[in-house]
Amino acid sequence: MRILVVGSGGREHALCWTIAASPLCEELYCAPGNAGIAQDAVCVPVGAEDLDGLIALARDKRIDYVVVGPEGPLVAGLVDRLAEAGIKAFGPSAAAAALEGSKGFMKDLCAKYGIPTAGYRRFTEAAAAKAYLRAQGVPIVVKADGLAAGKGVTVATTLAEAEAAVEAAMEGDAFGAAGSELVIEEFLEGEEASFFALVDGETALPLATAQDHKRVGDGDTGPNTGGMGAYSPAPVLTEARCQEVMERIILPTVRGMKAEGRPYKGVLYAGLMVTPAEVKLLEYNVRFGDPECQVLMMRLMSDLLPALIATTDGVLSSFDLRWYDEAALVVVMAAKGYPGAYEKGSAIRGLGDAAQNDDVMVFHAGTKAGLENEILANGGRVLGVTAIAPAIAEAQARAYRAVDRIDWPEGFCRRDIGWRALGKTGG
Repeated sequence: MRILVVGSGGREHALCWTIAASPLCEELYCAPGNAGIAQDAVCVPVGAEDLDGLIALARDKRIDYVVVGPEGPLVAGLVDRLAEAGIKAFGPSAAAAALEGSKGFMKDLCAKYGIPTAGYRRFTEAAAAKAYLRAQGVPIVVKADGLAAGKGVTVATTLAEAEAAVEAAMEGDAFGAAGSELVIEEFLEGEEASFFALVDGETALPLATAQDHKRVGDGDTGPNTGGMGAYSPAPVLTEARCQEVMERIILPTVRGMKAEGRPYKGVLYAGLMVTPAEVKLLEYNVRFGDPECQVLMMRLMSDLLPALIATTDGVLSSFDLRWYDEAALVVVMAAKGYPGAYEKGSAIRGLGDAAQNDDVMVFHAGTKAGLENEILANGGRVLGVTAIAPAIAEAQARAYRAVDRIDWPEGFCRRDIGWRALGKTGG
């Protein structure tokens, strides 16, 4: 098959690396890709949001199957456009992608179908939102309704912080149209975790669990980011808890979306809050997580491509996936200044030394090739140094040994990825 992967981040590198190993894959393209992806696929300079360009590319290269990585083109309707052009694709329709494209839609679906989530209200006027904040008190969570590149959520511990979040979104235009409506919801305490399932419209096939590290600094300090590291499996999601998630969250969502005339096909990523009493849904994403995809792909024993195609074709009920028992851990290396202002173009050396063993893979997230074929930083999150080992402690040690072999003075990383799991399991 001739496959096209859409996107340019660490998630897409992990997907390309995995798909390239499939016996079904004859030719692999990525649009637009990055310097690391270019080792596994032919990169074509068409942007992930350029729907017309992507349709033209798929036709020109006679693509049999498209795997859409990021949420933007999914919410914009790329899968629908590809279907109209007679091209199969992995990912939800625009109508189904509203699960991530509109937090208000997601919360209303939860309320209608009895899916456990935080209490909430939706607002289109700043004055009404502020009045609700004053009535509820803090801590409280303020969310932009639409896509905001991972930056639209404020966990406010003071009323002033909460009101500033409302003003930034609704009056300061911080998130554009994405912030014209807000969801304000109760603050939940517990441990966050990530749960993934392939969904073919009716059947849901659970994947491995993972746990992300959102804050930029060690000890979960500093501002939220797109993710500074992750590991899989997540000890907090025991077998019993995974069953609870399937029965109370994933399957009711699949049934609810079908009943709403928006059947969901693709990967469903549930961001969860785990408490001693129950598991609640924080948010849905309609694509693989980044950096969680990197650790999932390291642990996947089965061929991914047939599973993606079975999802599109609606035949997951007769499908299964096998996983390595080992743990995987990814450390994200980011440009200094991220998630604020940062500079692009610095040279990265030592990548070959870092990934000299099969148990380590350096996934590229924000890189480009320089004039002398050197690797240059080209984003905020730049590399995902990923290791697999019999236990999380060993995977952590291998990942950081690899990080320390990379010569990139303009980069930084957290040094405590995996700390929650190590506290629970001792490795």
